[in-house]
Amino acid sequence: MPGGRLTQPERQQIALGLADGLAYAEIARRLDRPTSTVTREVMRNGGPAGYRADLAHRATEHRAQRRKQTSPRGTGAGAGPAAHEEAYGRDVEAVRAYEEMFTTVLMQSGMPKMMARVMASITISDEGSLTAPELVQRLQVSPASVSKAVAFLESQGLVRRDRAEGRRERYIVDDDVWYESVMASARATAHVTETARQGVVVLGRDTPAGIRLENIARFADFVSESITRAAQQARAILTSKPQTADLTAAFDEARAEASAEEPPGGGAS
Repeated sequence: MPGGRLTQPERQQIALGLADGLAYAEIARRLDRPTSTVTREVMRNGGPAGYRADLAHRATEHRAQRRKQTSPRGTGAGAGPAAHEEAYGRDVEAVRAYEEMFTTVLMQSGMPKMMARVMASITISDEGSLTAPELVQRLQVSPASVSKAVAFLESQGLVRRDRAEGRRERYIVDDDVWYESVMASARATAHVTETARQGVVVLGRDTPAGIRLENIARFADFVSESITRAAQQARAILTSKPQTADLTAAFDEARAEASAEEPPGGGAS
């Protein structure tokens, strides 16, 4: 399987594959590339509907040129992107590729591109926090773009702001961020349950539409309760067992207990 950056002919093959409605996996198979490479390439260059081979190739060359022009400035919290990537003896290209992949996954979950880039950048930083100037330098974007992205992420409970006395405002990804995100999703699903059950009353419990909505309510209710219970249990494990080995054993035990408690058929009755 070839490595290295995609070539312009390969990008043209990706564009043709998308036009033919091929799945990422099939396009990757024809190029003899990992599926993640094709997925990342498409998602960072306009998505399936907006991907253009020539534009994608020029954008990649432009990003590579910007990286060459970015110089490291120390090794502390204010260090440049290269300093962070090289810390702890890391493989610079592997770190960059992982950040791109992480960004792609966030975009696939529905997060807008700039918000996903900011979220990924803060999350993989060793401090778990960055200032606006640091994000501007790392992502090579405007301060306005960073400000807009942070405002969105803050509204979703994914980041918070903190300003120590006499220091710049920092944007922080807390250890609880995914717990809060999952709990917000569970609350949204619970709202679907409530709305569906209101529809049952309006449309009639024994009508086709009422029966359909009741099934939706039962499904959403079961999922919401399961997500909430699992998130709370996982959070308790993470806060009480900081050692990696203990965590692995604790999560394995929790999975076994959850499987034992699962109703026959694996779902709600």
